[in-house]
Amino acid sequence: MPLFRDPAMHAKLLRALELQALHFAPFSAASGSSAPSVDVIVGLDARGFLFGPGLALNLGAAFVPVRKRGKLPGPCVTASYEKEYGADFFQMQEDAIKPGQKVIIVDDIIATGGSAAAAAELVRQVGGQLVGYLFILEISFLKGREKLGGVPVVTLLEEAE
Repeated sequence: MPLFRDPAMHAKLLRALELQALHFAPFSAASGSSAPSVDVIVGLDARGFLFGPGLALNLGAAFVPVRKRGKLPGPCVTASYEKEYGADFFQMQEDAIKPGQKVIIVDDIIATGGSAAAAAELVRQVGGQLVGYLFILEISFLKGREKLGGVPVVTLLEEAE
Protein backbone atom coordinates (compact mmCIF):
# COMPACT_ATOMS: atom_id res chain seq x y z
CA MET A 1 0.00 0.00 0.00
CA PRO A 2 1.64 3.31 -1.05
CA LEU A 3 0.24 4.98 2.06
CA PHE A 4 2.68 3.09 4.27
CA ARG A 5 5.70 4.13 2.18
CA ASP A 6 5.09 7.74 3.16
CA PRO A 7 5.36 8.49 6.90
CA ALA A 8 3.47 11.78 6.49
CA MET A 9 0.53 10.04 4.78
CA HIS A 10 0.47 7.32 7.43
CA ALA A 11 0.42 10.00 10.13
CA LYS A 12 -2.48 11.75 8.34
CA LEU A 13 -4.47 8.50 8.27
CA LEU A 14 -3.87 8.01 11.99
CA ARG A 15 -4.96 11.59 12.68
CA ALA A 16 -8.14 11.08 10.61
CA LEU A 17 -8.93 7.92 12.59
CA GLU A 18 -8.19 9.71 15.84
CA LEU A 19 -10.62 12.50 14.90
CA GLN A 20 -13.29 9.94 14.00
CA ALA A 21 -12.81 8.27 17.39
CA LEU A 22 -14.26 11.47 18.91
CA HIS A 23 -17.67 10.18 17.78
CA PHE A 24 -17.46 7.67 20.63
CA ALA A 25 -16.86 10.26 23.37
CA PRO A 26 -19.04 13.37 23.34
CA PHE A 27 -17.57 16.73 24.24
CA SER A 28 -17.35 17.20 27.98
CA ALA A 29 -18.26 20.77 28.93
CA ALA A 30 -16.99 20.20 32.46
CA SER A 31 -13.50 19.21 31.37
CA GLY A 32 -13.44 21.17 28.12
CA SER A 33 -12.10 18.04 26.48
CA SER A 34 -13.51 15.91 23.72
CA ALA A 35 -10.69 13.37 23.88
CA PRO A 36 -12.23 9.93 23.62
CA SER A 37 -12.33 8.06 26.88
CA VAL A 38 -11.24 4.72 25.51
CA ASP A 39 -9.09 2.16 27.26
CA VAL A 40 -8.40 -0.35 24.50
CA ILE A 41 -8.14 -0.40 20.71
CA VAL A 42 -8.80 -3.89 19.34
CA GLY A 43 -7.27 -4.52 15.90
CA LEU A 44 -8.37 -7.37 13.66
CA ASP A 45 -5.95 -9.78 12.02
CA ALA A 46 -4.15 -8.61 9.99
CA ARG A 47 -4.78 -5.19 8.47
CA GLY A 48 -6.12 -3.79 11.73
CA PHE A 49 -2.55 -4.28 12.96
CA LEU A 50 -1.27 -1.70 10.44
CA PHE A 51 -2.93 1.29 12.08
CA GLY A 52 -4.48 0.01 15.33
CA PRO A 53 -1.28 0.26 17.41
CA GLY A 54 -0.57 3.81 16.18
CA LEU A 55 -4.13 4.88 16.91
CA ALA A 56 -3.93 3.34 20.39
CA LEU A 57 -0.67 5.18 21.04
CA ASN A 58 -2.19 8.50 19.89
CA LEU A 59 -5.23 7.97 22.15
CA GLY A 60 -3.25 6.81 25.16
CA ALA A 61 -4.96 3.42 25.01
CA ALA A 62 -3.78 -0.18 25.03
CA PHE A 63 -3.72 -2.21 21.81
CA VAL A 64 -5.11 -5.75 21.78
CA PRO A 65 -4.78 -7.98 18.71
CA VAL A 66 -7.54 -10.34 17.59
CA ARG A 67 -5.95 -13.22 15.69
CA LYS A 68 -6.93 -16.33 13.81
CA ARG A 69 -7.25 -19.39 16.06
CA GLY A 70 -3.96 -20.86 17.26
CA LYS A 71 -1.78 -17.77 16.75
CA LEU A 72 -1.79 -16.31 20.29
CA PRO A 73 -0.01 -17.73 23.36
CA GLY A 74 -1.73 -18.52 26.63
CA PRO A 75 -5.41 -18.96 27.46
CA CYS A 76 -7.71 -17.42 24.85
CA VAL A 77 -11.40 -16.84 24.23
CA THR A 78 -12.76 -17.90 20.84
CA ALA A 79 -15.56 -16.73 18.54
CA SER A 80 -16.59 -18.11 15.16
CA TYR A 81 -17.71 -16.22 12.08
CA GLU A 82 -18.83 -17.12 8.58
CA LYS A 83 -16.75 -16.52 5.46
CA GLU A 84 -17.66 -17.15 1.84
CA TYR A 85 -16.24 -20.67 2.03
CA GLY A 86 -17.18 -21.73 5.57
CA ALA A 87 -16.55 -20.89 9.20
CA ASP A 88 -13.41 -19.37 10.67
CA PHE A 89 -12.38 -18.50 14.22
CA PHE A 90 -10.92 -15.47 15.96
CA GLN A 91 -9.19 -15.50 19.33
CA MET A 92 -8.10 -12.98 21.92
CA GLN A 93 -6.06 -13.57 25.07
CA GLU A 94 -8.55 -13.88 27.92
CA ASP A 95 -6.74 -11.39 30.17
CA ALA A 96 -6.13 -8.76 27.45
CA ILE A 97 -9.13 -6.61 28.42
CA LYS A 98 -10.26 -5.99 31.98
CA PRO A 99 -14.00 -6.04 32.78
CA GLY A 100 -15.55 -2.63 32.17
CA GLN A 101 -12.78 -1.26 29.96
CA LYS A 102 -14.05 0.83 27.04
CA VAL A 103 -13.12 -0.66 23.67
CA ILE A 104 -13.09 0.48 20.03
CA ILE A 105 -12.71 -2.21 17.37
CA VAL A 106 -10.74 -1.11 14.29
CA ASP A 107 -10.19 -2.69 10.89
CA ASP A 108 -9.52 -1.55 7.36
CA ILE A 109 -12.82 -2.64 5.77
CA ILE A 110 -16.31 -3.55 6.85
CA ALA A 111 -18.00 -5.72 4.25
CA THR A 112 -20.34 -8.43 5.56
CA GLY A 113 -19.60 -7.57 9.21
CA GLY A 114 -18.82 -11.15 10.24
CA SER A 115 -15.27 -10.61 11.46
CA ALA A 116 -16.16 -7.40 13.33
CA ALA A 117 -19.13 -9.12 15.00
CA ALA A 118 -16.85 -12.00 16.08
CA ALA A 119 -14.39 -9.50 17.57
CA ALA A 120 -17.27 -7.87 19.45
CA GLU A 121 -18.23 -11.27 20.84
CA LEU A 122 -14.67 -11.69 22.14
CA VAL A 123 -14.80 -8.27 23.83
CA ARG A 124 -18.09 -9.21 25.49
CA GLN A 125 -16.77 -12.61 26.62
CA VAL A 126 -14.02 -10.93 28.66
CA GLY A 127 -16.30 -8.19 30.04
CA GLY A 128 -15.17 -5.25 27.91
CA GLN A 129 -17.56 -2.42 27.07
CA LEU A 130 -17.69 -1.97 23.28
CA VAL A 131 -18.21 1.74 22.55
CA GLY A 132 -17.74 1.69 18.78
CA TYR A 133 -16.32 0.37 15.54
CA LEU A 134 -13.94 2.33 13.32
CA PHE A 135 -13.21 1.35 9.71
CA ILE A 136 -11.37 3.03 6.85
CA LEU A 137 -13.77 1.73 4.15
CA GLU A 138 -17.34 0.48 4.21
CA ILE A 139 -18.74 -1.60 1.35
CA SER A 140 -22.28 -0.59 2.19
CA PHE A 141 -24.24 -2.78 -0.24
CA LEU A 142 -23.05 -5.84 1.75
CA LYS A 143 -24.90 -4.46 4.81
CA GLY A 144 -22.23 -5.35 7.37
CA ARG A 145 -23.51 -2.73 9.82
CA GLU A 146 -26.63 -4.82 10.33
CA LYS A 147 -24.57 -7.50 12.12
CA LEU A 148 -23.10 -5.00 14.57
CA GLY A 149 -26.22 -4.22 16.58
CA GLY A 150 -26.77 -0.80 18.06
CA VAL A 151 -23.09 0.01 18.62
CA PRO A 152 -21.91 3.14 16.73
CA VAL A 153 -20.02 2.52 13.48
CA VAL A 154 -17.80 5.20 11.93
CA THR A 155 -16.08 4.92 8.54
CA LEU A 156 -13.79 7.27 6.63
CA LEU A 157 -14.91 6.16 3.15
CA GLU A 158 -17.90 4.37 1.66
CA GLU A 159 -18.28 2.33 -1.50
CA ALA A 160 -21.95 2.10 -2.41
CA GLU A 161 -21.68 -0.41 -5.28
